[in-house]
Amino acid sequence: MGTAADPAFDRETLRQGVEGQSPDLLLSLYADDAEFRIVDRTTQPSHPKVLHGRDEISRMLEDVYSRDMSHKLERCVIQGDEAAYSESCEYADGVRVLSESMISLRGGKIAEQTLVQAWDEE
Repeated sequence: MGTAADPAFDRETLRQGVEGQSPDLLLSLYADDAEFRIVDRTTQPSHPKVLHGRDEISRMLEDVYSRDMSHKLERCVIQGDEAAYSESCEYADGVRVLSESMISLRGGKIAEQTLVQAWDEE
């Protein structure tokens, strides 16, 4: 649990943002100077896509959550200033996506996030 000086990360806001497809709600969880790394088939570990700050993260969230797909928060574990969560998604055509995120927290906000994702391929 956080204190007034060190607030806790809000797991319920994360769930509502992911499952309600609300990029603005999700963005509220990020520190102003957050860094977000994405690793997948096209942005591999040696050259991940790196987003810096809430403006770049906001554009990515708007893009992802505007798509015709469902999102579900599968698991979320929080321990001290670290968190991890799994998200499963499904496009309207049945293509599935799974992502796993590791997070570093500062003051109850996401300071760093690394997301590894994979999706169905034909």
